[in-house]
Amino acid sequence: MSLSAEPEGSVYDLGYRTYDGVRLGRTHAILSLYVTSLRGVFGFGRHTSSKILPFGLAALALVPAVIQLGFAAAAETVDFEIISADDYYEFVQWPLALFVAAVAPELVGRDQRNHTLPLYFSRPLLRDDYILAKMAALSSALLIMALVPQAAIFAGNAMAQSDPTDYLRDNWRDVFPIVASGAMLSLFWSGVALAIGSQTDRWPLSSGSIVAYFALSWILASLLVNSTDNELFQYSLLISGFHVVRAFTLWTFGVTPHPALAGEDNTLASDLAQADVSLYIYALAAIATIAVALVFVHLRYRRMAL
Repeated sequence: MSLSAEPEGSVYDLGYRTYDGVRLGRTHAILSLYVTSLRGVFGFGRHTSSKILPFGLAALALVPAVIQLGFAAAAETVDFEIISADDYYEFVQWPLALFVAAVAPELVGRDQRNHTLPLYFSRPLLRDDYILAKMAALSSALLIMALVPQAAIFAGNAMAQSDPTDYLRDNWRDVFPIVASGAMLSLFWSGVALAIGSQTDRWPLSSGSIVAYFALSWILASLLVNSTDNELFQYSLLISGFHVVRAFTLWTFGVTPHPALAGEDNTLASDLAQADVSLYIYALAAIATIAVALVFVHLRYRRMAL
């Protein structure tokens, strides 16, 4: 019996099988990217060292709340206030600004460095969906950091009362201004940070540029409004992220900044009093800035070659 020298093999016709399962679609893709990005902001799912900076800055944002509650407990009265609700965001503005400067470039720059954007932008996720998910994730993280200390103070003061309902009845009107001003802070700073951070995948350059925006706009705006009587420079504070958020906070709380009430530790209110511009103008400026920032992000991703 002779063996054939020709190679032998088998051909299997497996055919083409279509997917018959549930298609979760575009909405699910956006929500999945949002959840993944929000986890990434705080370093979850990554190395331990990635959690140090965001959680360290989050702890700094809690310090004034801890001090407030500690002194209130020692004084045995809820009327004892070191920091009022309308002043709190000014006390934690730098930890929050450093937080957004640290995480925003990594939130969008990591995808650029790792060349994963083509995977995201393969259907059904669109480029604007990607921007929406990243903006929502960063804003949510910043809002958590802004509201948790305020909620801790509010709840602590309520529980310190013999009847918490009395405190709630007297102070429930502060809830909306606290949430509204925290939401504006989160959206405003997140929009600006993403507009800057999305321009390059180099984390040090992006992060430094965001910090420079907060610092230089604050200093420049304050110098302009205090060094000249020119009416045009009264609007210089509109370029400062710190001043815009402070003005919006005062507006929602119904507080008018007066020079006589602006102490040495309240420079933002003093600048706003010096500018003498209606506070709702700052609210309009904030909304316009957020819109312009998102347009810059959109243009960046539209021009990006994948």
